Amino acid sequence: MSVPVLILVTRPVDDESEGSTDARTAPFSQADPTQPHLSVLDLGATRGDGVFETVMVSRGDAPAIDAHLDRFVASAELLDLPEPSREVWRAAFDAAVAAHPPVELLAVKLVLTRGVEGQDAPTGWILAQPGRDFSRERVEGVRVVTLDRGYRHDVASTSPWLLQGAKTLSYAVNTAAIREAKRRGADDVIFTSSDGFVLEAPTASVLLREGDRFTTPSAELGILPGTTQRRAFALLEELGYETGAVRLRSSELGRADALWLVSSIRRAVPVVELDGVAKTVDRELTARLNEYLGEH
Repeated sequence: MSVPVLILVTRPVDDESEGSTDARTAPFSQADPTQPHLSVLDLGATRGDGVFETVMVSRGDAPAIDAHLDRFVASAELLDLPEPSREVWRAAFDAAVAAHPPVELLAVKLVLTRGVEGQDAPTGWILAQPGRDFSRERVEGVRVVTLDRGYRHDVASTSPWLLQGAKTLSYAVNTAAIREAKRRGADDVIFTSSDGFVLEAPTASVLLREGDRFTTPSAELGILPGTTQRRAFALLEELGYETGAVRLRSSELGRADALWLVSSIRRAVPVVELDGVAKTVDRELTARLNEYLGEH
């Protein structure tokens, strides 16, 4: 197994006054991933105070990198972090990909934290390593349960301090939900709001099909705008389907002709069972989606 590639981003933000790094130093450098680099006082480690993105690189190509950088910047803004330097992060990303031995699928994680407590200097790094093989899930699908996230559908506008819609390092709730799904004999989760709207999965967007119409929950509900979902919609529109990001009631999950969870590394995974009830799987379309998402 190949050793991951680690890039330390030493000038991660645009405003140099936010950090203590000399502007004359290199903005990033490759480092040994087997050695310690993160302080135990870093707020990313002690409080999950930071943001991240995981970018799929398929056979050396990263078609969604700009969309991921857009979301990375937006997440940082929601956390009141200084704005990441797109130029530096893009160059560091390219360096990480170039430094890693060629593999069919590379997962590249970009991380920005608030830094060591009291130092007012953000910490940034990029880690590139082979992506996990989800080929079995793409074919066999996953069993899903719905779980109440505990918030109303309008929480992003009524309580923005809850950071709904930001891709933060605080994933304890998401991983707890996955454990609960497994206790219920399932593989994954679709979150719903306390007032009955469909949200997202812990690590994926939700895609529904009813006839020739495909829908996904709207990002206005305080969920992550899906980069993979947007690419899936691009293909579906090419194929002549109608698409839309809308408010979906939880009851619509059960009525849907088919369901998928879509994300950068897993791509499109069909839902074969929802809350113990079998769902129809469109295997031909699933295969076409995954072929497209692996190339675009």
